[in-house]
Amino acid sequence: MTDETTTEATPFPRTSGRRKGYRPEDVDDFLARARAAFEASPGDEELDAEAVRTVAFPLVRRGYQIAAVDAALGRIEDAFAAREREYALSRAGARSWVGQSRKLAQEVLDRLTRPEGKRFRRVGMLRFGYRIDEVDLVADKIARFLEEGEPVTVEQVRSVAFRMQRRGYSETQVDAVLDAVVKVMLAVV
Repeated sequence: MTDETTTEATPFPRTSGRRKGYRPEDVDDFLARARAAFEASPGDEELDAEAVRTVAFPLVRRGYQIAAVDAALGRIEDAFAAREREYALSRAGARSWVGQSRKLAQEVLDRLTRPEGKRFRRVGMLRFGYRIDEVDLVADKIARFLEEGEPVTVEQVRSVAFRMQRRGYSETQVDAVLDAVVKVMLAVV
């Protein structure tokens, strides 16, 4: 006998009250696709680490808690990245893989070492973007990681959050560079 208070088993805790979370159906569908892709032969999968890193889900009431899903996605991305690295190393060799990773790292470093306040495109006068001082602070830390090996973890980069300001940095550009940093970090782990 079931009633409205019966709870079904879910892979993630759900939000309550007015808090929103990721729509469970979309998360479940994506996770099923990710599992199938990971179980496919290397190179044949339809999803990769980048697709996992950039997936987005609609927010709904009683959705899956965002932090729990994001943590699981981070682990899935790590698994895909390790597999992609191994596959690339077996096909093209270490020299090619390191060369590609070094090139991307240099592109990121070139962006992050621009003068403060000019590292990314700014949004229009009436729009909000990421706070410039906060992004520049994180950019400096990542640049020191790339140049000098200052400790920074993939999780720190994944979880960075910025407040908003008028005429701030373009969210799209900043997020793309942070994604590239994660890609570089996972390539050399």
